[in-house]
Amino acid sequence: MQPVRGSHSRSDRLQATRLSLIGRLADWNEHAKWQEFFDLYWRLIYNVARKAGLTDAEAQEVVQETVITVAKNVAKYDPKLGPFKGWLLNTTRWRIQDQFRKRQPAEQQAPRDDRSDRGAAVERVAGIDGREIEAEWDREWQRNIFQAALDRVKKRVSARQFQIFECCAVKHWSAARVAETLRVNAAQVYLAKHRVGALMKKEVAELAKLERA
Repeated sequence: MQPVRGSHSRSDRLQATRLSLIGRLADWNEHAKWQEFFDLYWRLIYNVARKAGLTDAEAQEVVQETVITVAKNVAKYDPKLGPFKGWLLNTTRWRIQDQFRKRQPAEQQAPRDDRSDRGAAVERVAGIDGREIEAEWDREWQRNIFQAALDRVKKRVSARQFQIFECCAVKHWSAARVAETLRVNAAQVYLAKHRVGALMKKEVAELAKLERA
């Protein structure tokens, strides 16, 4: 029996979309998919690189090199070997290590394909270890999910509703302060907070599934 069109659950469609996104990243002609990938992850990669001790320019290069590496190797990614979150972390970590490696005199540089030596080089130069990077990655991953959800929700609601929600949930203003500052009544504040908040919860939940994808 053929399924009735539209009978698939929303979660099924989202899962198919996630797998399609990851699967199609290997196609350089999929510009829209690559833009979606970049928009979702660039901030995460950049922030972790900066907190690892890299400069702004170095962190930007890490973002670019990580995306390029993903493009070249995502077709080899096997979900059975671990979640995409962990695979992307390892890719980012290697690109961070490359940046620290570039700071060293040539005679001290480890071979490019020797990941263990490269990791040791990072520890010597930056005084960090893999566990610290992983912990920071987890923290930034959660912050990135919230920001990505915020960016998506912003496109779905009015500018005024988003402004009210941002003041309440992001800036942590009281409802009275929001109403006074934005010149709206209390009912508008609570309505926007409830409506946008509900959308945020859905987006965060959907994006969080990528952690296990």
